[in-house]
Amino acid sequence: MLSKYKIEFICCNLFPASMFDNLPGYEGIVAGGGGAYLPPPMPFVPMPVPDHATSHPEWQNNIPSISEARAHQAFEEYVSSKCCYSSAPVRDGIITNMESFNTYRYRLETFTESRSTKWSQEPYTGQRVDAGIQRPPGPWEIAAQPQSYFTDHEETIRVPYTSSVKKCDPCSGMGKSSCSSCTGTGSKVCSGCNGSGKRPDNESCNKCDYSGREKCSSCRGRGFHKCDTCDGKGQLLVFINLEVKWSTEKDDYVAQDSSGLRAEKLGKVSGQELFKDAQIMVFPVMSFPDVSIAQASERLIRDHQVKYTKNSHILQQRQTIELITITRVNYTWKEEPYVYYVYGNELKVNADDYPATCCCSVM
Repeated sequence: MLSKYKIEFICCNLFPASMFDNLPGYEGIVAGGGGAYLPPPMPFVPMPVPDHATSHPEWQNNIPSISEARAHQAFEEYVSSKCCYSSAPVRDGIITNMESFNTYRYRLETFTESRSTKWSQEPYTGQRVDAGIQRPPGPWEIAAQPQSYFTDHEETIRVPYTSSVKKCDPCSGMGKSSCSSCTGTGSKVCSGCNGSGKRPDNESCNKCDYSGREKCSSCRGRGFHKCDTCDGKGQLLVFINLEVKWSTEKDDYVAQDSSGLRAEKLGKVSGQELFKDAQIMVFPVMSFPDVSIAQASERLIRDHQVKYTKNSHILQQRQTIELITITRVNYTWKEEPYVYYVYGNELKVNADDYPATCCCSVM
């Protein structure tokens, strides 16, 4: 049952600010400031690692290769896309050797939900006031669902039973503030006659009707400005907003290979998917031919568990392993040796030592 004190304030729609300094579950929220992320009510307990090894037939260490014609075509397309590259090395160069390599990319994605709260306000125009009627639901008790897993999204939800009305502080509840240009008088010294009522030619100033003062252009002669904070209403509805954020945290690991191609070049290409697993908490990959991939899987899963369970819920995890093919092509042009790489499903080309470029700039 509500106390007489609460009933009286509900009826007049005005609550003292101190009444909401310690709302259960929302203590310490600073008015006008951003709220800190709130930890889930219960920490997530990592799932146990299975005690048996998992093997897959598609994990065989076969190295796909591409034909010389396809490598040459990719090289030709690459050079034609460069405005400063001559096509002579493509046209006249001779492929002397092609070597196929592969590397593996392990990717771990963790889809999380985090929540934060902050006081918000808007001009009061008769909206429903519900603070004090009952206990507001806790930040993690409010229902919110992501649009889909692994799709970043944010949602703002007004927390029920936290809305109250208070006087607007900037205008002291007046809904307006004195004009600083005319100090609230609505007029100021005439710019045409400098307050004398006469122009420099000693004629009467008709701009101010000979009074020496003209209407203030800033406030249009009213002497005040409408308060922007409360939109002239004099009162504000204050309430707590819950900010819900769904985000995908991602880490990649690329196994080293002996091709000579820099690993960062592989960031924008895809590979042949060998393995994919998605569940609330994935198990580390085991019995993979490249031991560094298994080690990276165990390390990244452990890191994500520690990092993303402090202030958020882990809703879903997804791990994949891709086989990325790399072909190193050795060729000669004008009897000098050069090399280029063809890599990824997209057959992208890297040719750092291309021998026929010119210096130009785009203005």
